[in-house]
Amino acid sequence: MSTPSRPPHWFLRGADQFAVAALVVLALAASIGWWIAQGGFQGRLIEIDRAEPLTVQFEVDINKADWPELTMLPGIGETLARRIVASRRAEGPFADHADLRRVKGIGPKTLERIRPYLRPMPGAENVAGK
Repeated sequence: MSTPSRPPHWFLRGADQFAVAALVVLALAASIGWWIAQGGFQGRLIEIDRAEPLTVQFEVDINKADWPELTMLPGIGETLARRIVASRRAEGPFADHADLRRVKGIGPKTLERIRPYLRPMPGAENVAGK
């Protein structure tokens, strides 16, 4: 007489199967709870593929920014940013945005491209040394 053997798919005892099933149900309930808390029923969840891109608005003070901050401006690389800082140190602060034209490599097109990112300047009469 041979002893009946269990089929190979019964590798967990009944108590272990119950524990695994309880954990699966708990994880499913937690996922559903999170979905509801994030606004799943109201449709407030954002699908990243359809989300509108956000733009960051920033302004740079050309009389205080160091070259790494200036490289964030469109069309301004490390070399040009270092020239801006060198000009500011050698010739004094910029009285207005147009003064950036004294830096080699900044022409009218470059100035107009970066102007929206420059902090407003005080009037020339308010700058020390002018």
